[in-house]
Amino acid sequence: MEQKHHYTGLTDAEVLESRQRYGVNVLTPPEKETIWDTLKEACTHWISISMFSLVVLSVVVAGILVGGMGPIIWSMPAIIALATVLILIVGFFGGFGDPLFKILIMAFVLSMGISIYEYCWVGTGFKTFFEPIGIIVALILATSIAFVLEQRNEKTFQSLNVANDDTLVKVIRNNNVCQVPRKDIVVGDIVLLETGEEIPADCELLQSLNLNVNESSLTGELQCAKTTDEACFDKEATYPSNQIMKGTIILEGYCVAKVTKVGDATESGKVFEAAQVEEGSKTPLSEELDKLADLITKTSYVFAVLIIIGRIGIYFYMGNADFSTGEGWINFVTYVLNTIMIAVTLIVVAVPEGLPMSVTLSLAFSMKKLMKENTLPRTMHSCETMGATSVICTDKTGTLTQNRMLVADTHLEDISNNLLAEMIAINTTANLDFTDLKNIKAVGNPTECALLLWLNSKGFDYIALREKIEVIDRLPFSTENKYMVTVAKSVELNKKVAYVKGAPEILLGLSNVSDEQNQTYSKQLLEYQNKAMRTLGLAYIVLDENQEVFKDGKLNVEGLAFAGIFAISDPVRKEVPAAIKECLDAGIQVKIVTGDTSGTAKEIGRQIGLWNDTDGEKNILTGVEFAAMSDEQLVDRVEDVKILSRARPNDKERLVKLLKQKGMVVAATGDGTNDAPALNAADVGLSMGDGTAVAKEASDMTIQDNSFSTIANAVMWGRSLYKNIQRFLLFQLTVNVTACLLVLCGAFMGTESPLTVTQMLWINLIMDTFAAIALASLPPSRKVMEDKPRDRRASILTPTMRKDIIGVGLFFFFLLVAMLYIFEHGDYTSMRELFLNFQLGERDGLSTYELTLLFTTFVMTHFFYLFNARAFETGKSALHFKGCQGLLVIVVVIFGGQVLMVEIPMLQDFFNVTGLKFEDWVIIIVGSSLVLWIREIWSLLKKI
Repeated sequence: MEQKHHYTGLTDAEVLESRQRYGVNVLTPPEKETIWDTLKEACTHWISISMFSLVVLSVVVAGILVGGMGPIIWSMPAIIALATVLILIVGFFGGFGDPLFKILIMAFVLSMGISIYEYCWVGTGFKTFFEPIGIIVALILATSIAFVLEQRNEKTFQSLNVANDDTLVKVIRNNNVCQVPRKDIVVGDIVLLETGEEIPADCELLQSLNLNVNESSLTGELQCAKTTDEACFDKEATYPSNQIMKGTIILEGYCVAKVTKVGDATESGKVFEAAQVEEGSKTPLSEELDKLADLITKTSYVFAVLIIIGRIGIYFYMGNADFSTGEGWINFVTYVLNTIMIAVTLIVVAVPEGLPMSVTLSLAFSMKKLMKENTLPRTMHSCETMGATSVICTDKTGTLTQNRMLVADTHLEDISNNLLAEMIAINTTANLDFTDLKNIKAVGNPTECALLLWLNSKGFDYIALREKIEVIDRLPFSTENKYMVTVAKSVELNKKVAYVKGAPEILLGLSNVSDEQNQTYSKQLLEYQNKAMRTLGLAYIVLDENQEVFKDGKLNVEGLAFAGIFAISDPVRKEVPAAIKECLDAGIQVKIVTGDTSGTAKEIGRQIGLWNDTDGEKNILTGVEFAAMSDEQLVDRVEDVKILSRARPNDKERLVKLLKQKGMVVAATGDGTNDAPALNAADVGLSMGDGTAVAKEASDMTIQDNSFSTIANAVMWGRSLYKNIQRFLLFQLTVNVTACLLVLCGAFMGTESPLTVTQMLWINLIMDTFAAIALASLPPSRKVMEDKPRDRRASILTPTMRKDIIGVGLFFFFLLVAMLYIFEHGDYTSMRELFLNFQLGERDGLSTYELTLLFTTFVMTHFFYLFNARAFETGKSALHFKGCQGLLVIVVVIFGGQVLMVEIPMLQDFFNVTGLKFEDWVIIIVGSSLVLWIREIWSLLKKI
C-alpha cells in the first residue's frame, strides 16, 4: 500500500491517559443475579407468607390447647422452621417466578397445620404428615430440575460466547508498528487493517485502498464500500463511508484508521447496553398459570367459607348449641375447630400439587429434545413461549438465505471453458478455504468468491491455473472505473491477454458486441436486476506485446470480446419456503426486517412464499418511512407490514414493541449486534449459532444451524408441550373436582372421609407425580401446526376443558357417593352382590372390604381417564401409543402398584385395605374401563 503520510501514533503515556479518560475496549457484561439476591427475594416472600401462616398456626394452637398443652412446645417451631427452609430452597432455585409455587407453599403450611392437629388432637399416627412431606418433595423436585437444567444450558451457551479480546491488532505506537491485544486498543490509536481482519473499535479512515467491509453484524449489509474520497461517499449508507465500526470485518482491501470510540461507547457497545435496559415481561404461560392459581385459590376459599358457614348453621339449626354450661362451650369450640380443619382440608385437596412438576417436566423434556435438534434454549419457559408465538420478526441474511454469494444464473458466449476458467481464476483477489470440503468458505470479496465457487463446481482448480499463468500487470477495481483488469500470459491462447471483470453495462460499452446482442444483454440484465441479483460481466482482449494497456488509471484498449454475464445472489436456504408455509398455515405472521434494499428484500420474500402479487405499498416500509411515522400511525399499520427494509437497529426493536402492544406474542431472530435490542424486547429472542456475542447474550434461545426451519420446529415443540400441560390439567383438575366434592359432601353428611391419609397419598402420587411424568413425556405432533396461535389473554382452561372437568368430575363424584351410600346401608362382601343382591337398609357403617372396593374403584376410574386425557385434542385414539413408551411404563406402575397394595398383607395394614376377590377385580376393571370405551365410541361416531 502506498505510504502517503507518516504516522507516529500514541506514546505509552498517551495510551494510559486515553484509557483512563475513555475506558477499555471491552463490553461491560450484564450483571448476573447472585445467590444473595435470590435469598433476599426468598426472604421477602417468606415475610408475606408468614403473615398468612400465623392465622393457620393460631387455629392449630387453639386445637392443641383443647387437646393438650404438651405438643405446643414443638409444633409452632416445627411449622415455622419447615416453612422457612422450604421457602428459602424454592427461592434459591428461582421458584417464585412460577405463580403456583406460592400457593403450594401456603398449601404446605395449611397441610402441616392439619397434620399436627390430627397427630396431637385426633391421635392419628405419623402417616398424617405424608401429605405435607409430599408437597415439599414435589416443590423441591420441580424447582431444582428447572434450576439444574437452566444452569447447564447457560454454561453451554456461555461456551459459545468465548470472548476474543486477546486477538492481536497491528497499531502504530511510539513511531513504531507493533501488535497489542484487542482489549488494549484505546481512543487515538492508529490501527493497520487488512483483508479478513475484524475491526477492533469504531474508527475513522485515514487511508484506504479498495476497502470493502462486511457490516452484516450491525446493519445486515454483506458488503459496504468504504473510502476517504468524499466524492465517492454513499449518502444512503447507514454509517458514513469514511467510518468503520467495531465487530465488522474487512472483506478486501487495506486501511489505516484512527480509533474514535472503544468498548461501551462504540456502536456495538451502545446497542449492547440498550439491550440490557429491557426487562423481559412475563411469559404467556406464566400469565395463564397466574390466572389459574388465582382461580383455584378463590374457588377453594369460597367453598371453605361455605363449609364453615353451612356447618355452623346446621349446628344451630339442629339445636346443639347450649352455652349455658362450660361443657356446651367446649363442644361448640371443638365443633368449630373440626369444621375449620375440614375447610382447610378442602383447600389443600383443591391445590394441584403436581402442576408445577408437570410444567417443569414438560419444559425440561422439550428443552432436552430441542438441544438435539440444533436449538439451545437458555430458559425452559422460552420453549413454551415459542409455541405461543403469533408473529416472527426475522432477519434476512443467514436465516432465510445462506449468507454467502453464489452464482444463480449465467448468460455466456460460446467460448472455450478453459479460457473462461483462466478469466475467473486470474482476474481476482479472492480465495477459497478448503479446510472443510463439505463447507468451502469464501475469503475475500463475496461476489468474486461466488465466481470461484462456481468454477470449483465445474471441476477446475483455480490455484493450479494461477500457478501455470504468469501475471504481468493488474489494475485493481475502483468505484470510479467499476472494473478490474489483469494482464497475463494465457496458457489457453498462448498470448498476452487482458482479462476484464466488472459492471456489465461498462464492459458492453467497451466491447465489440452488435446492437442486437446489446439489446439481448440489456434485457437479461433488467431481468436479473428485477430479481435483486448482482451482476458481473467478463471480457477479454488479445494484446500486442508492446501495447500500452493502462493510461491514467484506466483501460486504454477497446474492442473487448465480451464473454458473458454472471448473475449472483445470496440464495434462499432450500428448507426455508416449506418452513415459512408451515408457519403461515399455523396462523403465524412472518415479517422480514433487513438492512438490505427494498428490491432485494421483496425478491427474497417472493422466493420464500411471503410476498405475492397481491401485496403492495401497505405491506412494505423502509427504515426512513418507519422512523418518520408516530407509534399511533404504526399501530394501525404494523400488522400489514411484511417487509421492513433499510432498517436500523432501533427500528427492529420498535417494531417488536409495537407488535407486543397489539397483544401479539413476538419472536425475533438476529445474528448481529444490531439485533440485540429487538431480541431482548421480544417475548422470545432467537440468536443464530454463528452470531455475535452481543446478540447471543440478549437472546432466550440460540438456533445453532441458523435455519428458519429449526425455528418452525421450535414452534411445533412449544405448542405440543402446551397441549401436554393442558392434558395434565384436564386430568388433575377432574380428580380435584371429585375429591373436593367428596370432602364437601362429607362435611354436611357427617360422614367420615372414605379415604384414609395413606390412600390419599397414593392417589396424589398417581394423579400428581406419575401423571405429570406420563403426560409430560408425550411426543410432539405436527398436527398442532394446523391450529391458529392462541390468544395471549385466553385462559389455559378452554371451554371444552372446563366442560370435561366439571362433567366428568361430577360423574365420578356421584358414582362414588352412590357407592358410599349403598355400602353404608347394606352389608356387601363382593361387587357381584351389589348387582345381584342389591339392598338398602339401616345405616350400619362401612367394612374394610367395602372401603377397599370404593378405594379401588376411585383409582381405576381415574386410571382409565388418564388415557382419555392423553388423547385430548389429538384427533387420535386414546389407545394410540406410538412414541409413548414413558406413558406405558407409568400405566404398568400404577396398575401394578394398586394390585400389590391391595393384595400384599404387609401393605394392607399400611393402606387400611384388605384383599379382593378375583371377580371383584374383573368387575371393577371392566366397569371403570367404560370411561375409556365410551370416549372411543363417541370419537368414532363424530368421524362418521
